[in-house]
Amino acid sequence: MEALLISTLTVALAEIGDKTQLLALLLAARYRRPWPIIWGILAATLVNHALSAWAGAWLAGLLPPEVLRWGVVVCFLAVAAWALVPDKLEEDEVKAPKYGPFLATLVAFFLVEIGDKTQVATVVLAAKYSPLWQVITGTTVGMLLANVPVVLLGARFAHRLPLRAARWTAAAVFALLGLWVAWFGLSA
Repeated sequence: MEALLISTLTVALAEIGDKTQLLALLLAARYRRPWPIIWGILAATLVNHALSAWAGAWLAGLLPPEVLRWGVVVCFLAVAAWALVPDKLEEDEVKAPKYGPFLATLVAFFLVEIGDKTQVATVVLAAKYSPLWQVITGTTVGMLLANVPVVLLGARFAHRLPLRAARWTAAAVFALLGLWVAWFGLSA
């Protein structure tokens, strides 16, 4: 259960103000059909985070424990610093296909999530925690917790999100996880 809860919390916090959340807002405003967008986010996140978690677990089996430990520490601290940087979605960064809201969301979310801090966090969480299904479920639930309200409420309340507080909270969570691994190791 620890892997599920930590994965959910860290990704939900890291996602607030992230470019994929901005993408969710743009898709909601463009299509005005929330459920196909939500299903697209779910499908894209499951595939992306399953691949990322598998990569993290693979790295955990490949690297010696001490190298893995300090690699995880560095990655958690790097994601903590990265969380402090506000994201913006460049207009030309992602061109959504004109095949409807589900497919547009599926393709756009999958592509925008590549190399994103929540994807990196998923790799690192999978290297530290098991079972893998809890990491994948937790990161996916965290992504949905942050994005579904944006899709459902659209632009109406987006300006009221406490983005700065969310970035600082996410950074603190990642920094604490990094310090935890530095102090107690990966088996704790």
